[in-house]
Amino acid sequence: MRELPDGSIRNVMPFHVCMKGLEEAVLCRDEQDYDILVKIIFLAARSKNVIVVIYSVVSNHCHALVLSPCQECADACAAEIKRRYSMWFTRKYGERRIMKGVKVSAQILTDRWHIRNTLAYIPRNALDNGQDVNTYKWSGYRGMFCREKPRNLRRVDTLSVREARSLFHSADKLDKVPWMLDSDNGLEPFSACDHAYLEQAFENDQAFFLKTVGSINTAEMHFALEERPFNLLPDTELYKSVNETAGKWFGNDIGSLSLERKYRLLPYVYRTRKTTVSQLARVFGIGREIVRAILGL
Repeated sequence: MRELPDGSIRNVMPFHVCMKGLEEAVLCRDEQDYDILVKIIFLAARSKNVIVVIYSVVSNHCHALVLSPCQECADACAAEIKRRYSMWFTRKYGERRIMKGVKVSAQILTDRWHIRNTLAYIPRNALDNGQDVNTYKWSGYRGMFCREKPRNLRRVDTLSVREARSLFHSADKLDKVPWMLDSDNGLEPFSACDHAYLEQAFENDQAFFLKTVGSINTAEMHFALEERPFNLLPDTELYKSVNETAGKWFGNDIGSLSLERKYRLLPYVYRTRKTTVSQLARVFGIGREIVRAILGL
């Protein structure tokens, strides 16, 4: 249970949100771009009623783990990050083509292993910029297990309207947020992230968190979080992936599942894989019209 930005208290689920640019395109070209994209992640999350746990911004993509009451809110948050940053990028550089090629995804995380490894993988993206995970400025890593709070911070809710618009490049009302700014006017992550969620995920053991950050299989997590949501797999690869999920959920392969269990699994596969109705019908062995009805298409 979490109190959401709109003040309601609801059950939430963890989602990995990713905005991925073209390999040959640099989305963050100077420190101002990094600063703005970090702030946009939080502005987008607040506007779509989700909570940011941890984030990382590198030159051509960004990650965040968010807590959302539903898939629709998580999807809306991902789309809003792209919309807001597209406006910034186009206005600053006058280049529309690059942002049109940017993709976003919001992938639900359904078991403890994936949650912990995603929480650890996100700050490791600092290595993509050739930086040290411990000191990287554009991630929420330093806000986790933060026992000594930085000094000389400014509360965002004390800023004048003009200051808030100048620093956040947004007309959003920020008079009720608990966020704080450091001496460079960057968001201080311990004040903006739900660090308690990450700490509880690692049993309030910082050594456990650090060990996971240092030992995760980055190639495996890169594929799961950055490739699989955006790439259409061949039928055989998708079938293999769905079989693995069916085994975790139900202890059986897809061919042995009842229709009821297939109907429960199908929306999850649709949300977390780039796929089509026809491909899902083939992999699950059910009619296309039934697939469309289950997905509400």
